Amino acid sequence: MRIPSAVVGALLAAAAGPAQPPTGRAADYANPIVYADYSDPDVIRVGDLYYMVSSSFHLSPGIPVLESRDLVHWRIVGHVLPRLAGLSPLYAMPGPHTLTDATTKPVGGTRYGGGTWAPTIRHHAGRYHVYFPTPDEGVFVSTAADPRGPWTPPVAVIAQKGLEDPAPFWDDGPGGDGSAWLIHGKVGAGPLILHRMSADGLRVLDEGAVVADDKVRLPVLEGPKLYKRDGWYYIFAPIGGVSTGPQAVGRARRITGPYEWRDVLVPTAAVKGPHQGALVTDIAGADWFVHFNATGAFGRVTWLEPVRWENGWPVIGEAAPGAAAGTPVARHAAPAGAGGGDYAIQASDAFDAPRLGLQWQWNHDPDDARWSLSARPGWLRLTAGRADHLVTARNTLTQVLHGPASTVTARFDLSRMTDGQRAGLTLFGAKPSWIGAVRDGGVTRLAYASEGRETPGPALPATVVFRAAVGADQCVSYSWSADGRRFRPFGPPTPLAPFSWWRGSRPGLFTFTRGDGPAGSVDADWFRVTAGDAS
Repeated sequence: MRIPSAVVGALLAAAAGPAQPPTGRAADYANPIVYADYSDPDVIRVGDLYYMVSSSFHLSPGIPVLESRDLVHWRIVGHVLPRLAGLSPLYAMPGPHTLTDATTKPVGGTRYGGGTWAPTIRHHAGRYHVYFPTPDEGVFVSTAADPRGPWTPPVAVIAQKGLEDPAPFWDDGPGGDGSAWLIHGKVGAGPLILHRMSADGLRVLDEGAVVADDKVRLPVLEGPKLYKRDGWYYIFAPIGGVSTGPQAVGRARRITGPYEWRDVLVPTAAVKGPHQGALVTDIAGADWFVHFNATGAFGRVTWLEPVRWENGWPVIGEAAPGAAAGTPVARHAAPAGAGGGDYAIQASDAFDAPRLGLQWQWNHDPDDARWSLSARPGWLRLTAGRADHLVTARNTLTQVLHGPASTVTARFDLSRMTDGQRAGLTLFGAKPSWIGAVRDGGVTRLAYASEGRETPGPALPATVVFRAAVGADQCVSYSWSADGRRFRPFGPPTPLAPFSWWRGSRPGLFTFTRGDGPAGSVDADWFRVTAGDAS
């Protein structure tokens, strides 16, 4: 059964999360604006468009670039890094290899949790610049004339491991001298270090100086962004850790400090970590703060807060007059703009285009010889590679999980499988679960697996539909169907891992083989995402 493109478009919109008002300031928006794992967001406005980048760690392609017309509705327009192997060979998963303990640091030829950490996007001298760190390789920058790409190969601004969260600043506004600077943290969260940088932004000019280091007042200090307003320099930086803590701001008359600090957005019982993001000004001159909040298996979802200024300090979110800090808003009048209700995060895919949709990212750099959209037009073919476990298998194709509940359904042709091969639909993370097929002894059987332990089921027909329904309780229920209409559950409701290698859980398609014979393959006809738990 084929899914028409018009239907796929409707499904994409349905999967984008909670419905939002279609236009301008007259309506309200609801938080989170993106109920999906776009962690460590940074946002700029260029003309009447907004651009956001996000960390993507080991996933390939790396660093998604999203576009919006109103700061509320977003769509993916590209990625900064087509591949990660230029940073380290481990991002190509050399193998075969074995991951002995999937809950610990990466071993055995993987780089889960490494890769691209919190990036920053800026527009300077007619080009877009994205700075990003990798914890094991250094701080890099890529540039582009168009945020859709192509982006230049990354240049090492600082070739040193153990650094995180870089942000550039060109002091070319009112009262500035045109100098260039780079601020960053260290892995382990703190201190913050400021460097002079070459005017082209490609290298630092000194060893840097510490501008913030106070483990009592500023615990777990990270994610800095530098801004300037009315002659004051501001460092926006979260404190307290990934899942908890406020947003802090430091203020100084000189960029080198000393900075005085204030908490400007504080947690609530429901929103424990409203921090790490970007200050951005809309087309009407109003300021906004885009940040994440950790939600367990759904990852770090995106919130939008109003900003007002009092006595030279930002106050973010909902706050009484005279208050130094606000709390996150649930609903608020939308920013000025033309509206962007037709924008939505891409999700479903009929595999009838010449390229994969921008929503897709592989678990590491893929082996391009083992996947194809042209071998069987209208289908995605995945050819199995040798692996002992799903987390050590290459070419697992994933995308973000949409909250607060969603259902993922995919149709497979299993007729090309060979003995030892596994294939199916997964909720992928450090403790993955899946429903799929296992081929052994010439028979293809249904299987459910959790953390590598497989439960066999009945023999399957050549074509089958697998489904994964994720509820607001962050559990997944798997089912299958021979005809795409009547679904039968298989396996128990399975809690999703709360946080895997800095990521939320990710729905995806996979195949791998434990056999030594000829490699088999599977074909995926379509991948469909709908809002809500359809289990």
